[in-house]
This record gives sequence, structure tokens and C-alpha cells, in this order.
Amino acid sequence: MRKGACMSNYVIAIAREKASGGSDVAKLLSEKLGIPYYDRELLRRASDVSGINESLFGAADERIGLREMMSAAEKVYDGEILPPDSNDYVSTRNLFSFQAKVIKEMAKTESCIIIGRCADYLLSDHDNVLRVFIHAPLEFRRQRMKSYCLGMSDREILKKIHDCDKRRSEYYHYYTGDDWRDVTHEDLSLDSSRDGIEGCAEKIIRSIPVLLGIEP
Repeated sequence: MRKGACMSNYVIAIAREKASGGSDVAKLLSEKLGIPYYDRELLRRASDVSGINESLFGAADERIGLREMMSAAEKVYDGEILPPDSNDYVSTRNLFSFQAKVIKEMAKTESCIIIGRCADYLLSDHDNVLRVFIHAPLEFRRQRMKSYCLGMSDREILKKIHDCDKRRSEYYHYYTGDDWRDVTHEDLSLDSSRDGIEGCAEKIIRSIPVLLGIEP
């Protein structure tokens, strides 16, 4: 149990490798715990708060452009939200800041599961957050993805996995300065090829009272 953990609501922040089943784990947790999980729904909420079209959030979802990668001035989230009259109001950085604002407010008011979007980093100062990384060997992920990507060759599947993981890693590093796969900042690192979707969900549920001091 974490020091000072005395809350009624909690958040499970899930980071995941492509095709590792992280989203399926989140859905199963949602069913078992009776709490919502948020993935792209966060984009709609951020759009509502900012007044910025949701499609712009979708275009920047868990990815950054070459211009941002090359800009030394726009690195690591600092909490700043730019005003509507700013030339950079709809910049990738400001879009992320609005998502961060929504995530932080949710962590204060409701129990939920958040998938990706650097939630583990954004909520690192919250005692009511369980941070989880779902991963699996590449071959397991290839086979898993092949089952629902009919018509794609093995080469295409492997490229898709590689490109998605690379994009998520770059996105995470850009806003946090940390390594996406460095599990030292996570509470749990789970191999879905070993534990299965059900096993991952059960391990997470069992960890909530141990690490957070909350009965789910």
C-alpha cells in the first residue's frame, strides 16, 4: 500500500505494445470492475473542453510529426495550455496539454481505466493510480494480429507492429523525456503471452488493494 493512499476512486493506466492485447485487458477489467475504460473517448472530452475539432485530436493521437520531432523548444509536457488567440492553439503540443488536463481531472473524480496517452507519466504524482505495461514476444503478437488482419502478409503485419511501437515510443519520449519500454516507472509489467488476457486482468485486480489500499 502506497504512503498516503486513502482514496475512494482509482485509475488503472495501461501502456501496451501493439497487438499485445492491452485493449482487451482494459475491456475485461472494465467488465469485471464495473468502471469505464477510456481510449479514443478521451479525444472527444478534450475536444469539448478546448473547443478544438475532435478530428485534429484524432490526427495527433499517440503520434507526433516531423516538425515537432525536430523542434527542441517543444519537448516534455510542462502543463501549460495556450490561450485561444495563440498561433499555436491547435498545435500538437497544445492538443496533448488538453488531453493531459482531462486525464488529470478524471483521476480526481472517478474510477476508470485509461489506455495509453502517457497517462502513467501524467499521473505519476497521484497515489491512486496503478501503472501497467502489457507486452509480449514479437512472434506472439504477429500471430495474434494475423488472426484479425486477414489478407495481410507476415511482412506487412510485422511492419505494422514495428511502426506502431515506434510511433508510441517517440510520442512517449517527446512528451515525457522517458523511455516508453522502461518498466521501472510502472507498477506491473505483464507478459500477455504467458498470463493471457484473463490472467493479466486478474493480476491487476489483485494488485489494487495491495498497492493502492483500495478494495475494487
